[in-house]
Amino acid sequence: MTDQDSTANASAPYRVLARKYRPTTFAELIGQEAMVKTLTNAMEMGRLAHAFILTGVRGVGKTTTARIIARALNCTGPDGQGEQTPSPCGECENCKAIAEDRHVDVMEMDAASRTGVDDIREIIEGVRYRPVSARTKVYIIDEVHMLSKNAFNALLKTLEEPPDHVTFIFATTEIRKVPITVLSRCQRFDLRRVDASVLQSHLGEIAIREAAEIEDDALAILARAADGSVRDGLSLIDQAISQAKGPITSADVRDMLGLADRTQIFDLFDHLMAGQIGDALTLLNTMYRAGADPIVVIQDLLEHTHWITRMKVAPDAATVSAVSDTEGARGEKMAAALSLPVLARAWQMLLKGLDEVQRAPQPLATAEMVFVRLAYAADLPPPAELVKRLNSENSGSASKGESMETRTAPAQVPTSARRARGGDATNALAQPEPSDRRVLSSFPDVVAIFEAHRERDIVNHLTRDVHLVAFEPGRIEWRPNERAPRQLANRVGELLGEWTGDRWIVAVSRETGEATLADQRAAVKQAVHEDAAHHPVVRAVLDTFPGATIEAVREVKQTQPDEVEVFPDETED
Repeated sequence: MTDQDSTANASAPYRVLARKYRPTTFAELIGQEAMVKTLTNAMEMGRLAHAFILTGVRGVGKTTTARIIARALNCTGPDGQGEQTPSPCGECENCKAIAEDRHVDVMEMDAASRTGVDDIREIIEGVRYRPVSARTKVYIIDEVHMLSKNAFNALLKTLEEPPDHVTFIFATTEIRKVPITVLSRCQRFDLRRVDASVLQSHLGEIAIREAAEIEDDALAILARAADGSVRDGLSLIDQAISQAKGPITSADVRDMLGLADRTQIFDLFDHLMAGQIGDALTLLNTMYRAGADPIVVIQDLLEHTHWITRMKVAPDAATVSAVSDTEGARGEKMAAALSLPVLARAWQMLLKGLDEVQRAPQPLATAEMVFVRLAYAADLPPPAELVKRLNSENSGSASKGESMETRTAPAQVPTSARRARGGDATNALAQPEPSDRRVLSSFPDVVAIFEAHRERDIVNHLTRDVHLVAFEPGRIEWRPNERAPRQLANRVGELLGEWTGDRWIVAVSRETGEATLADQRAAVKQAVHEDAAHHPVVRAVLDTFPGATIEAVREVKQTQPDEVEVFPDETED
């Protein structure tokens, strides 16, 4: 390279990577194999449509594809004698002029700035004339959905029967806003989002050409952030190369994008699902001080929840997502440990929280409140389980036929309080007074006080999910099973202290302990049934009526020997 060449290159304006590496042939397009195959076959067979409409998200190649089609229609080859081809040479005058956006017969119009019917009339007038130097006159209308209703109507007749020397190519990101009358006159191509793995490989090739050293993890982050848009991916890697003076690491890219470390997102999700709110808030503040945006953190948690849910319902999602083997293995463990109702509830709470954080004047404080709700909801059973437990409790109480003496009567509300509420005798079942000075001499007494205060959920846990190890007034020791909430012991001790005015200690033990109260009641019921089944009278009834079963056993009041029972339907002879 001569000194003059070096000087010329140094003085040349810098071209951003999105323009520098813009595809000029179908072979250079990535992620659009179906469209490329269709257009290539159509050109080779001479069956090209007279109008195309290209739709897709931003940056997937709609305008680029339109320009490649224009070059393919007008390429004459290096010798000037070539025909239309799916592989334009890039050397003939038509190819060069179209690439430099200066060809007189290839006209691009931005419908976002030229929406009126007068602009379409100019096109209709120009359609009548044959191309000046090209083989085919091409009209490329970008963001065609922005045209007015009158502009669309004015274009319909020309679009349906254009001259042989004219081809229309429309591009839009809002295909639903294009009238069906226009769509029916065009051949439609839906350009797909580029897969993260494909885009990562493409960005890696660009980095090699630019002599930039960048980690694979950093490329993966850029590919995910581009969200399927090649142009966005090229803009991001351009920015990353400009910021870093040496090798580009994943930390550099995260700092640039304001993203949280993916490992930290795993840890944060673990803390929230385990109800460890203190650890979750500490980690959030650490991430915030490191530059993470609270909105982006919530978005990352939403994406993580969706990914875990996909792994739950479709295990092959681990291989589809662009994640490392370590992340995939950790995600599989999360998916196995969490139920679908819990994941669905987390998704809904995060989705609502994202809207709150976006609108809040203090995003960090709002994000913390979202985490508090999410962590404390982690201990709650799913709604379906709650309904099942309530139904089971109600049906169990009805079938047991428990005597009223075994239940703790609700505390009576003073007459003055009932009058203040404007109530009557039905208000006698109102909530007990805050200070409950009853003597709790056994574990069933503890359950009874929770029943009196209508803490149904805690009563269910105390009855079914704990095994009593030791009890004395002021201290309870139990072994919880896997269904017992993590905070059950703290909550029981707190409420007992509030109600009784005494200090209660509730300790968790690893000893086996007694059977749960529910199991003890079931054993008593079973013993009563067995005793009744062996009674001679009952045995005789069961033998006399095959198929009969014992549905319930109730205690019958015994009559005294000197009492005489009189039956109204009996008469003396």
